Amino acid sequence: MTDLRDAHLLVVGATGGLGTAISRRLVQEGARLTLAGRNEAKLSALAGELGDGVVATVTADLSIPGGPATVAAAVAEGGGLDGVIYAAGVVAFGPLEELDDDTFDELLLLNFVAPVRLLRSLLLQLNPGSVVVHLSAVVAETPMKGMAAYSATKAALTGFSTAMAAELRRHKIRVLDVRPPHTQTGLHLRPISGTPPNLPQGLDPDAVADRIAAAIADNEASLPASAFG
Repeated sequence: MTDLRDAHLLVVGATGGLGTAISRRLVQEGARLTLAGRNEAKLSALAGELGDGVVATVTADLSIPGGPATVAAAVAEGGGLDGVIYAAGVVAFGPLEELDDDTFDELLLLNFVAPVRLLRSLLLQLNPGSVVVHLSAVVAETPMKGMAAYSATKAALTGFSTAMAAELRRHKIRVLDVRPPHTQTGLHLRPISGTPPNLPQGLDPDAVADRIAAAIADNEASLPASAFG
């Protein structure tokens, strides 16, 4: 079991639909959070809601090379970390012939390159017994047409997480890859490109957050889509 009470956890993408739900759940379990995101006003509002459960906030753009290092430097001021939850990301829709380079670059940068850079920057700050949680998606297991590039970035993150789980085991750092089905976070309504398809009703973000928190506490190493019922 991993005791979340008084654990210092970094939540990246904390103001997103799932990041907010996860942050609330972790604070309910007694964790102390550093919240990271791009919007300072939203971070401040969330920190105000969560009260003493938040020890710091940091504003950074993870799509630029120095963004992850900015987050790591801010976290270093608060001491070591017991966990990282990467819940940031973007989505795009459309066939390959409509995929422009800027959209492709942003998908890669936020969904895959940024979590790799961030973990590299944080390695020396992660305490033994800590956990790294990467929010992938069901499309890592079942890539979808009209979402090929997005699916590929999530599959890349899952592959990276699997390799890191083996590599970091000797440092007593656990990597938890999470691949939830479509969740009602509103992300699909804010694509960086394309028009969202008609999707069925997604999962409740709070229920997904509860399942992730349980997996962190129970030392699980993978949460496939089937784990969400």
